[in-house]
Amino acid sequence: MEPFLSLTGVAAALPMANLDTDQIMPKQYLRGVDRHTGLAEGFLHDLRFAAPGVPRPEFVLNRSPWTQAKILVTGPNYGCGSSREHAVWGMRQLGLACVIGSSFGGIFADNCTRNGVPAISLPLAEVERLMALANDPARCEMTVDLEQQRIVTPGDGGSLPFAFDPLKKHMLLKGLDAVGLTMEHAQDIRAFEQDYLRTRPWLA
Repeated sequence: MEPFLSLTGVAAALPMANLDTDQIMPKQYLRGVDRHTGLAEGFLHDLRFAAPGVPRPEFVLNRSPWTQAKILVTGPNYGCGSSREHAVWGMRQLGLACVIGSSFGGIFADNCTRNGVPAISLPLAEVERLMALANDPARCEMTVDLEQQRIVTPGDGGSLPFAFDPLKKHMLLKGLDAVGLTMEHAQDIRAFEQDYLRTRPWLA
């Protein structure tokens, strides 16, 4: 997994509340298990398409400049519902590498971290400010700096600090999933195993 340090790009606004993982990644796209290909079309499929292969021209991600969006500013409780890691895979495959909102489904937020996507929670008033900027094609570019825990918005000259869980930050900065995080302690694990078996030779 690639480390996430800082990201500059177009932000798209998706103000709908309670968008669940069934809507983010419909069930017909769950048959595959490839996190790198084949799921971009499924991401928000029923919102993005009127029929298979027929984009809804009014939907934000189908309009310029948001077709190139890298950041998604979401309504509250984004990603609620079932544990559906495909939702994050599809989001990443479409090019969206960071989500910002007032609240997220807990499992979805964890899946974001495990797949290299920061899910940044902010007070509702700040999300609304970012949403307004994201809605303006002339001011929708933003920078998310995870190292400094700051969002820079050139469109209004703003610079917004944000809180972030230290463990999740470490995983994202280092590009670690849960296995990679565990393997940082490989030497300690091996030492424990050796000591454990030395005192319990019947288990060896």
